[in-house]
Amino acid sequence: MPDTARRARRLHDDEGSTAVEAAVILPVLVMFLCLALAGGRIVTAGAKADAAAEDAAREASIHRTAAAAQDAAHAAAAESLSDQGIQCASSTVVVDTDGLAVPVGQVSTVTVTVHCTVSLADLLLPSIPGARTLESSATSVVDQYRQRES
Repeated sequence: MPDTARRARRLHDDEGSTAVEAAVILPVLVMFLCLALAGGRIVTAGAKADAAAEDAAREASIHRTAAAAQDAAHAAAAESLSDQGIQCASSTVVVDTDGLAVPVGQVSTVTVTVHCTVSLADLLLPSIPGARTLESSATSVVDQYRQRES
């Protein structure tokens, strides 16, 4: 009988240990999951900024004048960011149109850099303070046989 009494006491001593382990581990797992989701949303926002820069560079490369290319790149970047649900607190679009001054028959490029500052509350949770600046550059080839205006 003493063996059964020891076994019974040992079984009763372990009661609730699983609940304690879960109470300790569960918050850590939830925090890890939230960090992974936050990182994924930030990476996705960066990819959307990349797409906006590519759209703006492509749009700038098909225009014949630097002024038209500047206007088209700004409009394309703003439209692309808006279409993808990115709300910039502030944004700048820098367009390098030196490639449009190259004589017809020579290969050249147009480069666009998009800077977009996004509130972390928009990316993660409404109560998160701070902001993150997304920066992306893209280059598009100018058609070497397309007529250009000075």
